Amino acid sequence: MINHQIKVAFDEYSSLQELDITDRELCLQAVKAMENSHSPYSKFSVGAALKLQSGKIILGSNQENVAYPSGLCAERVALFHWGANHPDDLIESMAVTAHTNEFKLLKPVTSCGSCLQVMAEYEKKQGKPIRVLLYCIDGPVWVINGIENLLPFLFFEDRLA
Repeated sequence: MINHQIKVAFDEYSSLQELDITDRELCLQAVKAMENSHSPYSKFSVGAALKLQSGKIILGSNQENVAYPSGLCAERVALFHWGANHPDDLIESMAVTAHTNEFKLLKPVTSCGSCLQVMAEYEKKQGKPIRVLLYCIDGPVWVINGIENLLPFLFFEDRLA
C-alpha cells in the first residue's frame, strides 16, 4: 500500500483593503458583474471577472433558467466568452464573488466542479496557471494560484487530444 497526501495552498486576506490595487479592482469588477445576474430561483447572485494579459476585463454572471440545467454559472459565462472572443489574450487572474439577501455570507464561495474543470481546461490551453481570487463581500479574500489547488483531481487524459 502507498499512502498519498494532497495539499492545497491558498493565501487568505482578511479584507479587500489588504489586496493591491489591481486585485482590489478585479474583485470590485466581479461585484459589478453580479448586477447582471439572472437568479430569480436561487436568489444567489454570482459575479466573475477575468483580467487578461492585455489588461482587458471580461465579466460574467450566473444566468438561471426555469429549466434548471439550462442555466450557467458566472465563471463559465466569463470563460466561454473569453474562449470565443479572446483566446490569444491569456487569462492572468479571475475574481469570483457572490451575494444573497437570504443570509449573510461569512466566507468566500468556491466554484462548482464543472466550473473548476472548465478553468482547468483553459489553464491547460493557455499553458499558464490562472490566479483565482474568491472574494466574500465585507469578508475575507482567498487567493489561489492555479486550479490544481482548487481541484487536485482534475480530469485530463492527453490521449483524447
